[in-house]
Amino acid sequence: MISPPVRKYRSATPLADLVGQCVNEAFSRQGFAAIEIVTHWEDIVGPELVGRSEPMRLHWPRRDDPDSVGTLTVRVEGAYAIELQYLAPIVMERVNRYFGWRCVGRIAIRQGPVTPRATPPTVHEPEAAAVEEITKEIGSFEDASLGQSIARLGALVRGRVTRA
Repeated sequence: MISPPVRKYRSATPLADLVGQCVNEAFSRQGFAAIEIVTHWEDIVGPELVGRSEPMRLHWPRRDDPDSVGTLTVRVEGAYAIELQYLAPIVMERVNRYFGWRCVGRIAIRQGPVTPRATPPTVHEPEAAAVEEITKEIGSFEDASLGQSIARLGALVRGRVTRA
């Protein structure tokens, strides 16, 4: 008797793990040996520059000169080019610290439009009276913090439905 094939169940693979391999090739053509400089740009330069600048290219020097370092080309909007020029030593130090070695020794600034980054929506705290009203409606829970969290969520949902 033939038994049915055994199915192997796998957990879902995060999309970032699959996309990373495809994107690495495209970024390597632009000189980015690691895509972390693009994906973690906000962590590197901070919130004040992230919306007005983006890394374009990382140019590596020839292998002949072991003391030479790379040039990071950054696109910057309008007048923020002066600010980035002023902060260039700090940005270079942050990039080098992020990667753990002295990979960038110069920043080339190019003015132009910067691709807007998606900002997460801000969640406003619901009013205490709305949370209290939901708490009365749902009743008590064994875990008080769980009940409070569900009441807060209910107040947020109810507030969003009434605004729409």
